[in-house]
Amino acid sequence: MTLFPERTDTLAKVWRWLANPPTSAPAATILIRLMAGGVFLWEGVLKFVYPNQGVGRFTKIGIPFPEYSADFVGGLEIVGGILLLLGLFTRFITIPFIVEMIVAMLSTKIAIFLGISPLPLPPVPPQTGFWAVLHEIRSEYAQLLTVTFLLIVGAGPWSLDALLMRRKGRAQSAEPPKSNGRSTAKELADIR
Repeated sequence: MTLFPERTDTLAKVWRWLANPPTSAPAATILIRLMAGGVFLWEGVLKFVYPNQGVGRFTKIGIPFPEYSADFVGGLEIVGGILLLLGLFTRFITIPFIVEMIVAMLSTKIAIFLGISPLPLPPVPPQTGFWAVLHEIRSEYAQLLTVTFLLIVGAGPWSLDALLMRRKGRAQSAEPPKSNGRSTAKELADIR
């Protein structure tokens, strides 16, 4: 007996939705995956290659435990970028990327708006305020929308997710039909 059966049922539905992505997205979805996956991959690598892009940046903007946080985020971006490029576990990896982009926007762009950013200001106007934020937020905004798109429509037909779903469909169609819950005499004999 479950203490909260509604919650368990909801979590099961969410899990099934995430684990069974549609294959009906347009083939051009591969372009979105290549763009988002490529950007995450090289941004993750940059966090390890250039300290000012990883630990240094995280320290300046006040992210807790910057040494560990930068390595974690860099690793997530590398592994997740590769998964997006392959179209594997696409819906699953979009969730941490959505969270990451929201954190990136909130942790850097509010300070630009207020003119108190610890990061170097843009070299030319606008440097602070509303227009500066709109200009500086463009890559995070684009990444946020692309991974949200992939969360909704899946990785598309040219992906490992689609290949796995096609194989799963073939395997299910080869299985005998499931019974209606009533055991036949043969099934009962097989159990004994």
